[in-house]
Amino acid sequence: MMEVDKLDERGMIRADYVVIGSGMGGGTTARALAEAGASVLVVERGPRLPREPQNWSPSEVFLRKRYKPAEKWLDKRGREFSPGVHYVVGGNTKVYGASLPRFREADFGEIEHLDGVSPAWPFTYAQIEPFYGAAERMYSVHGNAGEDPTEPWRSTSFPFPALEHEPYIASLAARLRDVGVNPSSNVMGLDSGPGGRCIRCYTCDGFPCILDAKSDSEICGIWPAVATGNVELLTDARVVQMVADRTNRRIEKLVVETPEGRKEIVGRKFVLSAGAANSAAILLASADDRNPRGLANSSDQVGRNFMMHNNAHFAAVDLDRRNDVVFQKTLSVHDWYNDGGEGYPLGIMQLVGKVQGMMMKAFAKAVPTPMLDFVAARSVEWLIMAEDLPDAENRVSLSPGGQIITSRTPKGVRTHRKLMKRARGLLRDAGYDVTVSQVFDISMNSHMCGTLRAGGDPATSVVDEYCKAHDLDNLWIIDASFFPSSGAMNPALTIAAQALRTVEESTLLR
Repeated sequence: MMEVDKLDERGMIRADYVVIGSGMGGGTTARALAEAGASVLVVERGPRLPREPQNWSPSEVFLRKRYKPAEKWLDKRGREFSPGVHYVVGGNTKVYGASLPRFREADFGEIEHLDGVSPAWPFTYAQIEPFYGAAERMYSVHGNAGEDPTEPWRSTSFPFPALEHEPYIASLAARLRDVGVNPSSNVMGLDSGPGGRCIRCYTCDGFPCILDAKSDSEICGIWPAVATGNVELLTDARVVQMVADRTNRRIEKLVVETPEGRKEIVGRKFVLSAGAANSAAILLASADDRNPRGLANSSDQVGRNFMMHNNAHFAAVDLDRRNDVVFQKTLSVHDWYNDGGEGYPLGIMQLVGKVQGMMMKAFAKAVPTPMLDFVAARSVEWLIMAEDLPDAENRVSLSPGGQIITSRTPKGVRTHRKLMKRARGLLRDAGYDVTVSQVFDISMNSHMCGTLRAGGDPATSVVDEYCKAHDLDNLWIIDASFFPSSGAMNPALTIAAQALRTVEESTLLR
């Protein structure tokens, strides 16, 4: 790996391909480029996340926020908050729940929702489908075809069978079937099975994996890429500006901050994969006399259409039965994804990792820990996820001092409320006494996306169907920022599939 102190005396390095960010978009792209023989420099803002006992500590991860950055963002009212992002090799995938479903076929077309319209993507499910399969193989995805009533067609089988339910979850699935829904196995990316590193612990969803058993971008993207010999990794290097050449049609160099001061990186082609908020912020921060609104922004769309899923955590409590499950995140209910009964989509219910009392303390600070432990021992926890719709006034921008501002009024709230009501009723019918909910706010990473939307019209979008910037001939943007809509599925596999599609089919490698 390249170290900062090996740069030349002018602080400049030259690279063929420069990938900014090592999360799902950057890690997958770097590996695909490297395996095609390209020479790549990956620039990561943070360090490698340490493997240490605290990886599995609920108090360290959830209360002390050991792996969160110290920076603050601003909400639409100018109030500071700590964002749900992670600046480490692998990005947010280091702590994600490893849920890797495909978007549904209908998600790529225009959909009428109760709260508005979800726009069509500039490509179809059929065009990305082969790359979903390739991404599933790259990220060791486990699943069972034929269980989920909403699953899209597939041309290849899952690489591995779905994770087995523990007895409590198998019983829960039966209870749910008895009250009229069709629960299905979660689609997960883990090194599980004979010879695998996964031990099915209760510190997976939301935690780093000390065993490297989670299919995150560092393990499945960056290190295989580095192993080819075609990739260098530069850590602790924050991109503060992209600079266009004299034609204003190409990125000439990056300005990066390192512990040793500012350096410059010159490249031939650039891939921006810093995440929906930070990718937009980098382009906005790159404003100059020729580009007063920032780079790649002739459309004035950079930062606009900021979306996050409308999410809530549900804890369903059965006072008469203890939940002895260890690895809980193996089941979902998708019955209402396309139609909640009134002709409009609702969304999904997805089990999350088993919540412990100490984890509840992060938001229920006034509740005594013994009471939280009592509830946690008798609860099962769900993520209730509905689509957020794009709105040009929901946006990422920068304060005069360069601080990220996320202005958002959720679109899809009525849908989410209906979904939560439906979920409460279902869980009550299945025998649960109480449901306690926590609606996600702006500080929680609810799958941020949409700030650099893809489309065929340069006047209304930032990148084309292959994520190449309309305004620049050597810049591709590959992370969730390109999403025209958010769907109501976890976004990681779609980012990876689009990265593989872009490398294979676009002009990125030519």
